[in-house]
Amino acid sequence: MLDFRILNDQQLKEIEEGAYRILETVGVEVHNEKALALLRDLDCGVHNTRVTIPRAAVKKALSTVPQYIQMYDRDGNLSMSLGGNNSYYGSGPTCPKFIDPRSGERRNAIKQDAADAAVVADALGGLDFVMSLSMISDQTRGLADIHEVDAMVRNTKKPIATWAFNGRNTKAIIDMCAAVKGGLEKLQKEPYVIVYAEPTTPLSHCDEAMEKLMILAENNIPVIYSPGMLLGGTAPVTIAGAMTVGMAESLTGLIVHQAVSPGAPFISSCGGCVMDLKAMKTPYGAPESILLYGASSEIYRYLGIPSFGLAGATDAKIIDAQAGFESALEIFINDACGGNLIHDIGFMDYGLTGSCQQMVLCDEIIGFVRRLRQGVTVDLNTLAYDTVKDAGPGGNFLGATHTFENFKNEIWNPLISERRSYEEWEAGGKKSLSKVIDEKVVEILDQHQVPSLAPKVLAKLDEIVAREEDYLASK
Repeated sequence: MLDFRILNDQQLKEIEEGAYRILETVGVEVHNEKALALLRDLDCGVHNTRVTIPRAAVKKALSTVPQYIQMYDRDGNLSMSLGGNNSYYGSGPTCPKFIDPRSGERRNAIKQDAADAAVVADALGGLDFVMSLSMISDQTRGLADIHEVDAMVRNTKKPIATWAFNGRNTKAIIDMCAAVKGGLEKLQKEPYVIVYAEPTTPLSHCDEAMEKLMILAENNIPVIYSPGMLLGGTAPVTIAGAMTVGMAESLTGLIVHQAVSPGAPFISSCGGCVMDLKAMKTPYGAPESILLYGASSEIYRYLGIPSFGLAGATDAKIIDAQAGFESALEIFINDACGGNLIHDIGFMDYGLTGSCQQMVLCDEIIGFVRRLRQGVTVDLNTLAYDTVKDAGPGGNFLGATHTFENFKNEIWNPLISERRSYEEWEAGGKKSLSKVIDEKVVEILDQHQVPSLAPKVLAKLDEIVAREEDYLASK
């Protein structure tokens, strides 16, 4: 397998030391009384909401956090082993706009978009988990996260990852996924959902983020606790400096999480985007963002924590050359650096627009990159001496048993890339790649069938959603 590194061992240690120095001397703000009590019990310096954290508290948490997390699909099949160099891909959340998969119109995201994105992701072999790819606008404000989970669990068998507005919604999402799996104990035994929570950069942890983090720890449900830094805005403009801030934030979350439930599953990163100070935008496809996530994967593997990566997100507005090269480089670097849970496949336009077409493009790139990462195997079988001997000078290998036995593993087979002759392409309508992708998305939505959940499960999901609607209406 091809090896690739951004940070050497000494750099990893220096960044780790930088995070410890921030925790020990600058400290963090924590706005949750229960979390403050836990930190106080760990001999942290608590002064109102400001907390300084000794490295001993970090080391204790690192000694209990799982280095691998086994994730299962809706039916109980092992789907992902998060940790080490294992890379898995999925869509992203929170896009307020969506490219209509049939008309191509860019409009506000709706619940049906979360359902369609789940169906497309379910059909694509390169995607391993599903996020909503949307921040829906056609349901009750304050319950968009719950409605997006409802759409996903009905339309994919793959594991899901999601966001949650607050502690109550987090509990409702756990209830929904427990209903799908046949109970909380089954969900804990075969984790099927991962929930995202986020500190507030720089170095602050709001009440709701801590509440969600602790609820997930108490229920033994995998959590992503990762910053969303803006390099040059809310974090240092240098990648190394930003990583020390991001690590200080995520390690604070880790300490609280493991104090609540030692051994509970935890995923993290030094996530963020660079600030383009000329345009005052946060490009996802910038080389600095790619380096940040690649280096982040390396340092969290060094710490023994499964990592959260980002790839397949372009700042392009349509499927074009920019979408292709930004997505390809993101996917290659994240994969080569061993990112584990790699999200945002399908993002366009600074993460503002979700696109099923972008997911299909990235699925092709993922297949290409995974073949590259396999590298070249050299052994008695691949050297093929006996086959060469049998063919001899002037022979061929088309009918060789060795070819038949090895070509499927050796030669990557694209799904949408053009490999016909010019004449064949011309006879087929001279379709651009974007046109092929448009047609592929519609084909999936028209033909891909996701097995329906049992009627009693569907009824339970309806009951939970209605319960939360009633609760919010009574407030």
